Amino acid sequence: MNGHYRRRLYGWTTLLLAAGLFAGAAHAGGELAPHTAEYRIRISVVGGRLSTELKSTDSGYTARHFVEPTGMSKIIAHGDITEISEFAVGDDGIYPIAYQTNDTIDKDDPRADIRFDWNTLEASGTVNDGEFHTTLDRLRQDRVSIQYALMHDLLNDRLSAQYYLFEADKLKTLNVRSIGTRQIEVPAGTFTAVGIQHQAEKSSRVTTLWCAEELGYLPVVIEQHRKGKLRVRATLRGYTPGD
Repeated sequence: MNGHYRRRLYGWTTLLLAAGLFAGAAHAGGELAPHTAEYRIRISVVGGRLSTELKSTDSGYTARHFVEPTGMSKIIAHGDITEISEFAVGDDGIYPIAYQTNDTIDKDDPRADIRFDWNTLEASGTVNDGEFHTTLDRLRQDRVSIQYALMHDLLNDRLSAQYYLFEADKLKTLNVRSIGTRQIEVPAGTFTAVGIQHQAEKSSRVTTLWCAEELGYLPVVIEQHRKGKLRVRATLRGYTPGD
């Protein structure tokens, strides 16, 4: 059951835009701003909490995502998940510098510590206890930086129809489209949000992000459907601006 929980939980966080701030928080010129945010997750009868933190650094940003089961769900899923990404902003938008993940919920999910060299188009580091090295065919995001890449592109009116994801032993193409706007009510408030939908090629899972422009395109609701059925829903609970 732990593996089931883990796969569902991060099937949608691959493209979770858990970044951004409340009204006026986006910097001039469409820059990301430091913050912390918290989401409530529901996966069928299993509940969890996602906390995110974005900090600025001398070279760009560091983002940390932390996931844990809550309440009675701790009986089903033990442990937590931590993912950390370092990334910067270039002419083509966000590009990752380093990525780490540690999962104590699903023992089968790989632990990874990867660095990206965009001069040589190589990614290298460790996956579990082994050395890892691969070439990169194009600009690819890790599964944390992809979230901020999308948010950055929305802020700068440059959202693409496709994004490319790097997941250690997998290279994925994500097709992205806008599906209009609607009013969204969540514990953090009521907002007019634009729907951004994505789907990996050859995948039956469709993820929809409802992003509020007045919050710097912070997603206030994230939903994942598989074969037409709602499997996962996450709602924004709170936010705190950073320094």
